Amino acid sequence: MNAPNDTGTISRIGPNAITRVAEALIAARGSADDVFAAAGLRHYLAEPPETMVDERDVTSLHRALRAELDVETAGRIGHDAGLRTGDYLLANRIPKPAQRILKLLPPAPASRMLLKAVGKHAWTFSGSGHFSYSIGRPVQVRIQDCPLCRGSQADRPVCDFYRGAFERLFTTLVHRQTQVTETQCQAMGADACLFEMRW
Repeated sequence: MNAPNDTGTISRIGPNAITRVAEALIAARGSADDVFAAAGLRHYLAEPPETMVDERDVTSLHRALRAELDVETAGRIGHDAGLRTGDYLLANRIPKPAQRILKLLPPAPASRMLLKAVGKHAWTFSGSGHFSYSIGRPVQVRIQDCPLCRGSQADRPVCDFYRGAFERLFTTLVHRQTQVTETQCQAMGADACLFEMRW
């Protein structure tokens, strides 16, 4: 159950976690209606959100995606939605001069610079979850109390949306051969979701 954060208010997440899932569903299946209906969020199809949304809506949508579709299809759509989110961030949120600098740096300092910037805005995608990272081989990103799989149980990692977003950012800005793997997932009983970036 998703609870209000420590201040007693509901945490919010950027609308990409809703709108890009709709785009990915429509691209793959021609419609997003059944999944959004199962999540109780059909109103977002009629009027896509342009501002921050209640993180509980994000949790509900990603849970419905996994409940309504088979595991492989849900994973592909979540991953595609993450890639689309990465494209949006590159086009609209990460300044072009910063992108040019990152591409010129060796991978380790580029990773550090990128994740430091991501960490400052982590609340926009992890909501009341806790984001942290470490720079090494591999680079690791950790999200504790992850909103994508909060309250879920699975026998495989399910946070494909984050995996896709990190993949797009790292392959574009850090190293084009970056492989991103979710090696731990709270849905499988881990204490946090852990993503590893290798090249």
